[in-house]
Amino acid sequence: MADTEIVNVRYLVDDVAASVEFYTRQFGFTVGISSPAFADVTRGNLRLLLSGPHSSAGRAMTDGERPGPGGWNRIHLIIDDIEREVARLTEQGVRFRNEVVTGPGGAQALAIDPSGNLIELFQPAAAP
Repeated sequence: MADTEIVNVRYLVDDVAASVEFYTRQFGFTVGISSPAFADVTRGNLRLLLSGPHSSAGRAMTDGERPGPGGWNRIHLIIDDIEREVARLTEQGVRFRNEVVTGPGGAQALAIDPSGNLIELFQPAAAP
């Protein structure tokens, strides 16, 4: 894959407009397509597909099960200063699933979007 190739990730969301507002305001994504059922927002090479309950991706499966938001899968955003970013987002009313966790590879915190999807903020460990 070339460094300039777009990577698409789909999130199921409860409210497309609220999700567009959240990702553009809190994380600097820009809006591409936007409708009541579906929108896409981009940040660098990431294109996040926001599919509402009335989108094709939100329709029931043949067994009747309905797709929904949430779970543990998440997008991973690399940041420079996790403490500063968590403080900024908390001040803006963004909820977090956990406190900052630090390990051998770096530090992370899991922000929660309006539908319960996770955004991992990751600050890599300093090189030895």
